Amino acid sequence: MKNSKLFIKIVTIIITIFLVSFIIYAVKIGLLEDKEVLVSYMNSLGVIAPFFFLFLQAFQVVFPVIPGGASCLAGVLAFGPIAGFIYNYIGLTIGSIIVYLLSKRYGLKIIYKLFDQSLVNKYLQYIRNNTFKKIFFLGILIPGAPDDLLCYIAGISNIGIKEFILYILLGKPLTLIFYSIFYYAL
Repeated sequence: MKNSKLFIKIVTIIITIFLVSFIIYAVKIGLLEDKEVLVSYMNSLGVIAPFFFLFLQAFQVVFPVIPGGASCLAGVLAFGPIAGFIYNYIGLTIGSIIVYLLSKRYGLKIIYKLFDQSLVNKYLQYIRNNTFKKIFFLGILIPGAPDDLLCYIAGISNIGIKEFILYILLGKPLTLIFYSIFYYAL
């Protein structure tokens, strides 16, 4: 038991160092601010580009530092509307499930570290008055909603994992179709 906890701590430290290094590198080359740089970078990765993009999409849900719409746009521009939609859908779904499980495990402590307290409290009110499920599904369905925050809050709500995954699987496609069509038409 002691060895497994030590192993988890070491792996967590290594992953954190890698992620921080990557973020510093990405900021330095403009990867997170300029969609053309991001698309060019992904194209330079060749066959591993889809895997990098899936990781990026999941990462941006867990650590909401990249606007979701911007990364969706990058997927559509780099892979086209159909493959971009598929990669966006898979990556965002994976990230959403990770977020749900993180907040289930760590609760409000992690949510308050990542988001503004007044915004979090606004959505906690929906849990208190039993309307969060509706708000959550609408937030997942409608483009531009704070869906990363909603996924975190879902983890501390009465939404079970199966119901959460169902909402994500049913709600995300409409938003992604909107982004795919809208951005590709630009």
